[in-house]
Amino acid sequence: MKYGLLLFDEPKRDTSRKIIHIDMDAFYASVEVRENPKLENRPVIIARHPKETGGRGVVATANYEARKFGIHSAMSAQKAYELCPHGAFVKPNFELYRDTSIKMHDIFRRYTNTIQPLSLDEAYLDVSHNKIDQISATIIAERIRADIKRELNLTCSAGVSYNKFLAKIASDHHKPDGITVIPPDKAHDFLMGLPIEKFHGVGIKSVEKMHNLGIYNGQDLFDIEELDLVKQFGKMGHSLYRRVRGIDDGEVNNDREPKSIGKESTFSDNLTSENDVIKALRLLAKKVMFNLKRKQKHGKIVVLKIRYENFETITRRKSFPDYIKNEEELFQIALSIWEEETEQMGVRLLGITVTGLESVIYETIPLPLWRNSYSERIMKSDED
Repeated sequence: MKYGLLLFDEPKRDTSRKIIHIDMDAFYASVEVRENPKLENRPVIIARHPKETGGRGVVATANYEARKFGIHSAMSAQKAYELCPHGAFVKPNFELYRDTSIKMHDIFRRYTNTIQPLSLDEAYLDVSHNKIDQISATIIAERIRADIKRELNLTCSAGVSYNKFLAKIASDHHKPDGITVIPPDKAHDFLMGLPIEKFHGVGIKSVEKMHNLGIYNGQDLFDIEELDLVKQFGKMGHSLYRRVRGIDDGEVNNDREPKSIGKESTFSDNLTSENDVIKALRLLAKKVMFNLKRKQKHGKIVVLKIRYENFETITRRKSFPDYIKNEEELFQIALSIWEEETEQMGVRLLGITVTGLESVIYETIPLPLWRNSYSERIMKSDED
């Protein structure tokens, strides 16, 4: 049997929508500075001081002053202290952060009900049809930023474009306290010059592998034929091909119930020692991360569920500005929640859940060196 040449129809852009991505600037730390002006202009690290915890715990987030020292979310508090011993360590106040997030969403709903929260501090808004009959999404984004500054005394960054992929990239382009607009006629030039590591969804490992293949920016990716991408990446080749052409048909999903992946264990014999709890949390983290990777999802919110022998049940959560990257990071976060929230024993049930999920676009894609029309062109150019 003979097979004909596999051809793909050139995808078309839908530029009819108007999407805004709002991302608060160092949200937890900014809220703490707002509540305590003495922290202003100081490196602020949202974590219990390691001297109080015996070196345990992880950083929820840090403000921009602290980030200059290399501090980032999910780093151990001990490491953060070593990098910046004069920094201000502040115990997280998630009730305050959730209350502030609710007020932020109240502002959003003045303009549209089509809102997709990603975490406490960021969301997509579809303002194609909005409550104030404003034709300009840029004007709406600026009004939202002004409302947040005036009413919450916080800053945010905004990205405005015709789809979610571009709006997400745009919001990160001029942080903090900035706005970036990518109209349809500017999208191609913007993407061609964009470093590959700035593409939303491209992880650290994938960046290294792409660099090994000579893919450093959007133009390099754009130059690869779709057939070559599909041969190497399977169905994800289609996504790569479309995204670098500014195509993303994903809708703003205003389902208020967050998607989540989690695991629970009920113990026949109650856990009565710290070591038993640590072992159980490590195993749960391993199972949750396995399922996240299998379903190609990642999230920014970790929820720990604890049920004691008297059947008292509590749940505690931590939100992060960045996605949870691996099993060890998830375990450390869950452990830090346990250490901060309880000193009781007699544990009947433990559960770890990751919410605020999004699809992993590129991180799990294998990127082998291949010899095909694309690699042969690279090799030929090197020989020349």
